[in-house]
Amino acid sequence: MNHDGFELGLDDINNAGVYSVTNEDIGPLSAAMRDAGLRVTTIDLHGCNDKRTLIARVAAQLDFPQTFGGNWDALLDCLRDLSWQKANGYALFFSDADGLQENAEKDFDTFLDILEDASKSWSKDDVPFWAFVALNS
Repeated sequence: MNHDGFELGLDDINNAGVYSVTNEDIGPLSAAMRDAGLRVTTIDLHGCNDKRTLIARVAAQLDFPQTFGGNWDALLDCLRDLSWQKANGYALFFSDADGLQENAEKDFDTFLDILEDASKSWSKDDVPFWAFVALNS
């Protein structure tokens, strides 16, 4: 991968979606996303081995509203909205996701589906929503 968008075509909203990367990719890729004018957030998933911890970390890092329900549906709703973090587009980086994938595979897969659904929802409004999940295994 190269530094200028990792050959993802940052200028094409149709390329936005969910991607697997390594922890080493996060620094240069987040720089490319910032250069593209996107709001970048990194969420550390180290030690995150279950749904409850995952949802709590995402909610805390993205400063979800106090009314956040703390379940999958509420997570998707908030990721589709983000009105409290106005931006031209979003790039979310989830570092150290191996523990979640290994210890809660079903929850990990559900989380990826939610990220993909959120990205598709944003694309309808011509807003790029990228999610990068770092796996080292």
